Amino acid sequence: MMGSDGTGESVGDVRAQLWARIAALDVSVPYTPAADLIDRVEAIRRIAHAHGLTPAVTVTHFIARTLVSGTDSSPVHGWLAMLTDAVASERQDYEAADRFAMACSARLAG
Repeated sequence: MMGSDGTGESVGDVRAQLWARIAALDVSVPYTPAADLIDRVEAIRRIAHAHGLTPAVTVTHFIARTLVSGTDSSPVHGWLAMLTDAVASERQDYEAADRFAMACSARLAG
């Protein structure tokens, strides 16, 4: 049976794949250069975008922005927790994405 995105993957399968990628990324943060982290975040963003997980796409943009800024990568753990929540969100519309964007902005201002 085809998933709602037309790829044959269920939303649950996509979420499980993203959570596995996020967990692997979280473990590797202390040992991985920022450029590699950005590439892995971008891969998560592409998957989320392809499957309509709009809040996750929003959060990945903020994570990449933080990594590009060259600050210490240790706060990435908190960002990845937020990304996990965005993937899990029952609401995957633009209003939900806006709420995650506000939370990310508050975190940046922090």
